[in-house]
Amino acid sequence: MAKAFVFPGQGSQAVGMGKALGEAFPQARAVYEEVDAALGAPLSKIMFEGPEAELTLTANAQPALMAVSLAAIRVLEAEAGLDLSRDAAFVAGHSLGEYSALAAAGALSIADTARLLRLRGQAMQAAVPVGAGAMAALIGVELDAARAIAEAAAEAEGAVCQVANDNGGGQIVVSGAKAAVEKAILIAKERGVKRAVPLPVSAPFHCALMQGAADAMREALATTTILAPKVPVVANVTASPIASPEDIRRLLVEQVTGTVRWRECVAHMAGAGVDKFVECGAGKVLTGLLKRIASEAKGINVGAPEDLDAYRAFV
Repeated sequence: MAKAFVFPGQGSQAVGMGKALGEAFPQARAVYEEVDAALGAPLSKIMFEGPEAELTLTANAQPALMAVSLAAIRVLEAEAGLDLSRDAAFVAGHSLGEYSALAAAGALSIADTARLLRLRGQAMQAAVPVGAGAMAALIGVELDAARAIAEAAAEAEGAVCQVANDNGGGQIVVSGAKAAVEKAILIAKERGVKRAVPLPVSAPFHCALMQGAADAMREALATTTILAPKVPVVANVTASPIASPEDIRRLLVEQVTGTVRWRECVAHMAGAGVDKFVECGAGKVLTGLLKRIASEAKGINVGAPEDLDAYRAFV
C-alpha cells in the first residue's frame, strides 16, 4: 500500500486555518513562529483572525498555506509516527504547494520557503497591472480541446491566453490578458463546453505574463540553499519526479509561467502504485480532485487535530 503526501495551492485558504493545530500541538506552534520570524511579520495572526481580504492577498496566502501544511506534517511526525522518507513514495503540491512539498521533504528550510513564497506572491502580483489579466475555469473539457480554445482566443485578440492548470476531471483553467480570457469563455461556450466562468483572482497566474515573476524567482532561488529531497517530488511542470537541487531550481522558475499539470502528477503517482493520498494543510480541494483522476485511490485530509484519528485508521 503506497502513500503520497500532497499539498494544496492558493484558493484553499480560510480565516482560522491551522489555529486549532497550533493550540493543540507545540510542533505546529513552532512552525508558525518560524514563519513569522522569517517574514518579520505576524502572518499567523492574519491566518487565525483575518481579515479575509488580507489573508487572500497573494503575498500572504502563499506562505500561510505552506505554514499550515508544514504544521500538519510536524504534528503527524510527532503524534502519528510519520517518517516521510520511510512512509511516502512521493510528495507533490499544487502550484505554491510544490514549495510545501519540497519543505516537507527536507529540500528547503521552512524559513527559506516562507521568504520565497512571500517574494513569489509579491512578484506575481506586480508582474501584471491589476485588471489587465484574468483567469477562467473551463468545466467539462479535456486538455487538447482547452488548449485549442486558448490558442484561438490568443490569436483572435493578439494577446496571451494559455492553459494554466490541468486539474483533472475535465476541469481546466486558462490564464492571460483579460480580453483574451474573455474571448476564451465565449469560444468555449460556442464549442459546447459545459461551463466557462471567470475566476476571482488578482493576477493571471501560470502564463507568459508572469515572466517578470519568473525572473525574480530565478534570482532568489540562485542564492537559496536547496538539498536533495528525502522523498521523490513530482514536479508541476514535468509531472515526473525530480531529485537534484539543480532540477528543483530550474523547474520552480519554469513553474511560474508554466502549466500546473496536476492531473498528470496524480496519474503518475497512481500509475507507480500509490493508492493512498494524504492532503496536508487547509481545505480538501486536492482530495476532491483525486476522485476524478484516480477513482480507485483513497484520499484523506489532515488539517486539524480531529483528523489525526482518521489518519491513523487510514494508514
